[in-house]
Amino acid sequence: MSARLRLAVVTILALTWVGGGVSGAEAAVKADSLQQDIRTAVYAVHRFWSAHWSDYFPGGYSPPRVLGSYDGRDPARPACSGHKMLPYNASYCMTQHFIAWDINLMRMSYTYGDGLVYQVISHEWSHAVQNRMPPRYLVPQVELQADCMGGAALAGASRDGTLTWERGDNQEIAATLRGLSGDTPWTNPRDHGSATERINAFNTGVRYGVRACLA
Repeated sequence: MSARLRLAVVTILALTWVGGGVSGAEAAVKADSLQQDIRTAVYAVHRFWSAHWSDYFPGGYSPPRVLGSYDGRDPARPACSGHKMLPYNASYCMTQHFIAWDINLMRMSYTYGDGLVYQVISHEWSHAVQNRMPPRYLVPQVELQADCMGGAALAGASRDGTLTWERGDNQEIAATLRGLSGDTPWTNPRDHGSATERINAFNTGVRYGVRACLA
């Protein structure tokens, strides 16, 4: 998913590369590309919910704070309610209303392609939406609902012209979820659902929009 913003506004986001050192021209280009995709995903998902919140929910839109990347191997990594963020994970901190991700998870997923970077960010952003939307819209499988809403946000951003949804992006995300299933906290089937369930939920959001994800 080589999405690029139509407007050069990504500089408003101060997301910092905090992982290990990168050597060589190819590695540097890949690192820059990953950071560009992260910035694009954050911007596109935020723009979608900012523009369409009132289409689905009452009240005002309250975006999460984007804490961004951390290094899961760093003892000084950020915490949520006193608990250190997990390695190879991405999270929404409900008590402090922020999202963050281990840059090592993003790098690992990037070996499959850039699709899961967008899925990770849209999924965690969906948890922030779940925390602010009326409880009657929640479903018992909150993780699968977040996958569905994440797919809806990305497809909606594509329709809005904020990013370009390329042929094969859904298949790329599916392949990455299958490839990493059970290997990271973020792809643990016990709490997030199986790869097949996650892929189906995501595709439901892509095809039918936010309303198909709500109770």
